Amino acid sequence: MALLITKRCINCDMCEPECPNQAIAMGAEIYEINPDLCTECIGHYDEPTCMKVCPIDNTIIHDPAHKESNEQLWDKFVLLHHSDKL
Repeated sequence: MALLITKRCINCDMCEPECPNQAIAMGAEIYEINPDLCTECIGHYDEPTCMKVCPIDNTIIHDPAHKESNEQLWDKFVLLHHSDKL
């Protein structure tokens, strides 16, 4: 499932540069994650880097509105980064 940045976000700018899919951008008030680009770092890292670097606990969570299996996240990674080879 894609990740979600909650209202606990303090706009510290730690997560945006860590995202290998460029899924994180500044929204109207806080950073937001584009669920179409978020793979929870599958294909890049063992765990989501945005969650690791966020200084506020439980600010970045699994988005219940965008449930995806690891296989679906892997397929999204392949389309995002290797579609030219398909």
